[in-house]
Amino acid sequence: MSDAIKHTIEAAWDDRLLLQSADTQKAIREVISRLDAGELRVAEPLGDGTWQTHDWVKKAVILYFPIQAMETMEVGPFEYYDKIPLKKGFAEKGVRVVPQALARYGSFIEKGAILMPSYVNIGAWVGSGSMVDTWATVGSCAQIGRHVHLSGGVGIGGVLEPPQATPTIIEDECFIGSRCIVVEGVHIEREAVLGANVVLTQSSRIIDVTGPEPVIHKGRVPARSVVIPGSYTKSFPAGDYQVSCALIIGHRKESTDKKVSLNDALREFQVAV
Repeated sequence: MSDAIKHTIEAAWDDRLLLQSADTQKAIREVISRLDAGELRVAEPLGDGTWQTHDWVKKAVILYFPIQAMETMEVGPFEYYDKIPLKKGFAEKGVRVVPQALARYGSFIEKGAILMPSYVNIGAWVGSGSMVDTWATVGSCAQIGRHVHLSGGVGIGGVLEPPQATPTIIEDECFIGSRCIVVEGVHIEREAVLGANVVLTQSSRIIDVTGPEPVIHKGRVPARSVVIPGSYTKSFPAGDYQVSCALIIGHRKESTDKKVSLNDALREFQVAV
């Protein structure tokens, strides 16, 4: 992406009057087009376990909304009225899409991914071999790695503002159990397993209970962790109450086959999916 387009986006972010310019609108739409084609990502891995967020790309996504006009979209017997068109051309892209699955233009679904009746928002990236299962949602700019299973009803939160905030990230080979919620830019490292109903926000305590003393994480689940929902006691003026948390109760073995390892983890730790 040229520095000129990036400069145009940054300038329009600081001065919204520039959104009336044809050149500005062209630059914004170019960014969204490249997001849709997978030529650009909101965030990308750097290969050392860290990720880089491109805040100017997120700014382009945000600026796309005010330059778009509302329009009626008809899909068979269904009618929608919105500013962002739906993604098209799934057959050519090699993506399996079950009826009632919706992906917005500006999201990228890599070849080999499967969308059950689900929703993928603008700016999101879904890798090859991943399944977005029934009624699961992938929020704006969320990054879903390759060979990830988002089980039924999973909610992956979107993160648009502030632009510099890291989006929610699910790395390769993760298994996210039914009705899990992962929001506010929480980062799930590769091959982690989340049992059903785990809820993770930036303030959630993620407590590793596998050693002699608890180790508390926030905002990130370490690679290959097996996680279940839990609670801890917190004192309030009105008394002591249980507060939700997540418990790391074990780890998948890197040396074993991933599918076998996943089944073993669920069986050994009796994790609900």
